[in-house]
This record gives sequence, C-alpha cells and structure tokens, in this order.
Amino acid sequence: MLEKKTNTHTFSERAVLIGLISLKQTKEQAIEYIEELDFLAHTAGAFPVKKFFQKLPYADPKTFVGKGKLAEVKAFIDDNDIRLVIFDDELGPSQLRNIEKALEVKILDRSNLILDIFAARAQTAHARTQVELAQYQYLLPRLTRMWTHLERQKGGIGMRGPGETQIETDRRIIQQKIALLKEKLKKIDKQKAIQRGNRGALVRVALVGYTNVGKSTIMNTLAKTQVLAENKLFATLDTTVRKIVVGNLPFLLSDTVGFIRKLPHQLVESFKSTLDEVREADILLHVVDISHPNFEEQIEIVNKTLAEIDILDKPTIMVFNKIDVFTYEPKEEDDLTPRTAANNSLEDWRRTWMGKANHNIFISTLKKENWPEFRELLYEEVKQIHAKRFPYNNYLY
Repeated sequence: MLEKKTNTHTFSERAVLIGLISLKQTKEQAIEYIEELDFLAHTAGAFPVKKFFQKLPYADPKTFVGKGKLAEVKAFIDDNDIRLVIFDDELGPSQLRNIEKALEVKILDRSNLILDIFAARAQTAHARTQVELAQYQYLLPRLTRMWTHLERQKGGIGMRGPGETQIETDRRIIQQKIALLKEKLKKIDKQKAIQRGNRGALVRVALVGYTNVGKSTIMNTLAKTQVLAENKLFATLDTTVRKIVVGNLPFLLSDTVGFIRKLPHQLVESFKSTLDEVREADILLHVVDISHPNFEEQIEIVNKTLAEIDILDKPTIMVFNKIDVFTYEPKEEDDLTPRTAANNSLEDWRRTWMGKANHNIFISTLKKENWPEFRELLYEEVKQIHAKRFPYNNYLY
C-alpha cells in the first residue's frame, strides 16, 4: 500500500475528491467546501492528490456526477493507482452502488468521512455511544450495497441465494442495536444531568463555534490545563468542564464539539445531548477564526445550529480569535475595484458591527494579544449573573 509522509503524519491512502457546482452551490462555495473536505481527508489520514468538479444544475440521481466526468475520474484513478474517492456531499444508497460499480474503488461521502473521524477521536463511553448510534443510522439504508456479492442464484427449490434474507436479518439486528444504543444514551444523559445538578449554582460559560477555531486553546489558557488542541478538525468531541477563577470570581467553563457545514444529520441527532452543556449555560463564548476567508458564513452555521436547540437568546460574547495570523491585501489608492473582505485590515473590521458591539472582542490566544481585555470582559459578564445569584456576596465586587 502506498504511503506518503508529510511532517509528523503518515498517510496510507491516496484519494481523489469530487465536488459539485450547482444551482445551490456556486463555484466559489464549491472550491471552499472541497478545501474543507481536503482538510477532513487529511484529518482522517488520507492524502488527496486531485480534486474534480462537475457543473450541473442538480446532482445526478444515479451517479452524482455525469457519465463523462465519471469516466474522467475512472481514467485518473486507474493511471495513478488511487484506491479511494471522496464526494463532498452525502450520497444515496443507489448512488453509492452505481459509483462503486463504475469506479471499482472504495467510495466515501462527506458524511461517512466525518463519521469515521468521529469514531477515531471518540474517547469516552458517551462519545463512543453517540458515534456508534450515528454510524448505524447512516448504515441502515445502505445495507443493500453491502450484499452485491450475494446475488440470487438461478434454479428451483433450494437454489435461492441468501442475499435478500441476510439483508433483512442484518436490518433487524441493526434496528435492535439502534434501540439499545438510544436506551444507553438515555442512561448516560441522566447521569450527566445529575452531575450538572451537583455542580451547584456556579455561573456556567460555554465555548461554542465552528470546528478548529481555537476553542480548546482558549480553554487551556483560561484553565491552565491540557485539553487536546491541535490543527485538526474535531479535535474535541467530548465535553470538557473546568472550574475557572477570573479575578475573584469562580465559574464553570465547558468546551464542546465544534460545528461544521454539511454535518451529517445522524450526528446532529445523536450529539444533541452533548449540547446540553451549551443549553444550560448562562453565557456563550462564540469563538470565530477571523483569519478564515469565510468566517462570516461559519458564524451563520453556528447560529443556525444554536437556533435549532433554541439558545440564541443567551448572553453571548463574540470572540474573534487568531488576529496574529490575520492577513489582508491592501488596496492601492487608485484601485477602483469593489472593497472585499480580503482588502479589510483589522482596524477596518473594528469599524464594522463586529468591533462596535459591546460584547465583541478581537484576540490572539496563542500570542495573548488583547488577553487582559478579554478576561476583563468575561469577568464583567460573569459578575452580573453572579451578583444576582449570590446577592450576599456583592461585597466581593
């Protein structure tokens, strides 16, 4: 098997990535999304060697891309010994079956890839149970393609192949497994609810944001702990809670799984219990990677997810992180082209709604830029809630 070493990582599978330019997804979006898919592939341990794009009004219901593009991909993977093809959207069971038949290599879609990363990174029983549930829910409608080697045999009585019967048997087994996992999650959720209740009335602050924006680094810096923080997507799956003291005020800080576009709905459902820490928080720290070219879209994705669990009305501090790696391309004085995000300096951003709002702040966690101001803002927000909850301790302020 081919291997390629880059820095500290060893990639065991060379892969091809395929994205769609459609009525719902512009060329610019398709490029941005497939770059994120590239990052996901690297996180999973694959090494993408080429990206293909297909321009269609809608995804082909049979093969996702057209026959011509599929033939082009087939020629490339045959010539370059590629064993893995990853699509940037969720594929239906029939699409998976047809594509595998045409390309004769392993096929993954975005959902399957994310599930694989979650499975590799889940550490606690809670996270492993949530991921396993999501995997079975993803697998259930796709069982048919797993039994293509057991086609019905020709002949009379006693000569019928086991394929269909085996699929039905497996379907029942998986449905039973899903029911058991849901019951197991209910028990774990009850235990976690008791744990949250035992923490008393301390003010609770929750870190939320897109994946890989620096939430765990902020947690480590505030709590002086070593929560896993690395330049990979979904470095944190399990909710981590630490007691923090800023000034003279103690509070609880939780770090939860990051959000991402096109997150498999199976994961959204199974991980809703993980977001209970967010739901029960008094204050949200919405962390944003301002160096990312599409950070505003990432903000929208996070807000949409928060709206789904009905917690957008909580007090929120917008933390625009990574200002130390923020780059921009200054416009020449005689440049008449429209101003874009790439032409904005950090001072330009501060003059927008992001800088004018009272509860927004620009920081660099790694370089500790504006860190004292961030701690002061957090202190003031916690103090307001703490003062209402513990009025007899107001002399502390």
